[in-house]
Amino acid sequence: MEQRVLGRTGRPVSVVGLGTWQLGAGWGDVREEDALGVLDASVEAGVTLFDTADVYGDGRSEQLIGRYLKGRPDADVLVATKFGRRVEQRPEHYTLANFRAWSDRSRANLGVERLDLVQLHCPPTPVYGSDEVFDALDTLVAEERIAAYGVSVETCAEALTAIARPGVASVQIILNAFRLKPLEQVLPAAAAAGVGILARVPLASGLLSGRYTASTSFAADDHRTFNRHGEAFDQGETFSGVDFATGVEAAAEFAGLAPEGASPAQTALRWIVQQPGVTTVIPGARNPEQARANAAAAALAPLPGDTLAAVRGLYERRIRPQVHDRW
Repeated sequence: MEQRVLGRTGRPVSVVGLGTWQLGAGWGDVREEDALGVLDASVEAGVTLFDTADVYGDGRSEQLIGRYLKGRPDADVLVATKFGRRVEQRPEHYTLANFRAWSDRSRANLGVERLDLVQLHCPPTPVYGSDEVFDALDTLVAEERIAAYGVSVETCAEALTAIARPGVASVQIILNAFRLKPLEQVLPAAAAAGVGILARVPLASGLLSGRYTASTSFAADDHRTFNRHGEAFDQGETFSGVDFATGVEAAAEFAGLAPEGASPAQTALRWIVQQPGVTTVIPGARNPEQARANAAAAALAPLPGDTLAAVRGLYERRIRPQVHDRW
């Protein structure tokens, strides 16, 4: 699989990685056997980046990754984890003492001495402007608790503030065919600064797979049920903030743009991979078959100009008028 250097980490990673929120919680139950199978299928398909967080299943996702990689010393995988969401979201909690405790917990979960990449997990907006916060992250690097740090953001404004920080190695941001705003300023700024971009929620929580209808329902413990209107966390994390009914209709139109031999989901991933400035895209997978299909998107031919124009047209007609300016 094609590899790209992940910003200031200096490490090459696969253009299609693996997001592992679903292996912890928030997407309905995933059995341990299936979770380990997803990790193995991804590695066998050439994936070299796993994205996780200490809050996914209260550590379950990290623990599963640690257990898997312990048994696969031949797997050259960069593990990007995140911290900060296990406490009340107040800026005063983002301290060196907490960072040390949080990173130590993730190191124990993953079974490593040093974390490859730690990302602030969508912290309160004032955190991005705090010199003390980023000094504390520099201290974790100096103490060799972490090799590098980045941020996971909700808004383009937060991303631009983070990119200006000299120690930030990468920015994780929602980017998909229903969320084009990062293309305007964030991706060019990141490329100019040498900051890596991890594109998350690439299928708009599954909408862009084209498998859902207006009557599709999800389990009670799936965020697509309990956070559809932002009841539990930022609404932008669920269906990219798009109204479900609108998204289903737009996704049906998007599915018609898939080239022969490619699924709508693979087309959505291929679209992200070829956006200038993107390092890697991190779709989730609930079973090995999904993991292999996601990875195969990297081998698709680049989408032609008329398809790219059609994606933009669909967004302008169906999505942009409906999505909140915040995103």
